[in-house]
Amino acid sequence: MKPAVVLMAYGSPSRPEDVRPYLADVRGGRPVSDEAVEELTERYRRIGGRSPLDDVTEAQRAALERELDVPVFVGMKHWRPRIADAVEAALEGGATRIVGLVLAPHYSRLSIGEYRERLEAAAAGRAELDLVESWHDRPSFVDVLADRVRGTESWVVFTAHSLPARILDDGDPYREQLLETSRLVAERAGLRDWSFAFQSASPTGEPWLGPDVLDELERLHEAGIRSVLVAPVGFVSDHLEILWDLDVEARERAAELGLELERIESLNDDPAFIRALAEIVEERLAVSGKSPA
Repeated sequence: MKPAVVLMAYGSPSRPEDVRPYLADVRGGRPVSDEAVEELTERYRRIGGRSPLDDVTEAQRAALERELDVPVFVGMKHWRPRIADAVEAALEGGATRIVGLVLAPHYSRLSIGEYRERLEAAAAGRAELDLVESWHDRPSFVDVLADRVRGTESWVVFTAHSLPARILDDGDPYREQLLETSRLVAERAGLRDWSFAFQSASPTGEPWLGPDVLDELERLHEAGIRSVLVAPVGFVSDHLEILWDLDVEARERAAELGLELERIESLNDDPAFIRALAEIVEERLAVSGKSPA
């Protein structure tokens, strides 16, 4: 069997004129207001005009391909290149076994479950599929994060993207996996002063998982904390949720409170992180005796 990897990420608009169709894609074709377009466009303007996600993901793809010596293709959930495009490219290259790897370590039906649906629909039975659903507790992944917080004298706030609170009613493991990652990183780094908060909740009119990171900053301020290090363990790349939600909104809120706030460097294409991803893929390929070696 000939293996290939489809590396998947959320996607982001490449140009200002792509913002409206991108939002329409995220909203499943539902109408997008001018206000929503203007707000998102302004956020991109504030972080330099566009998200670095495309460039970062391509760097991750190229590095992973070199590490594995197996073809790796990028597919985006809500923009181009689509997951279906990546699958077609893999099949055209002769792949008969595809390992799907989402650049999100924690499982939720609302997130990873949707990637699975797109991957399976695109393959349509033309190749053997193996989707990695979660890698939140991988020792090599935990090690990379621990290296970024070890030795800090600041209070560490681990963060991840919020999701609608209703997922807990179905026993979704998302929140528990995030807390487990945070605990493992704290233990590995020898941290005593840390907490967890969510970020990037959408105004959908329903409750979302909390506490929100802005509220957590206020709580820490009231508790007498003066220095905070934010560690977004739910994200592995620089993009809007990092550069706006943390580097702009959270920093502005911290400044209002008189808190000193720093953020760990994103994993991006850090060689140690790429090696951690490669280990995950190699294990999956080796299960059926299809190691790339």
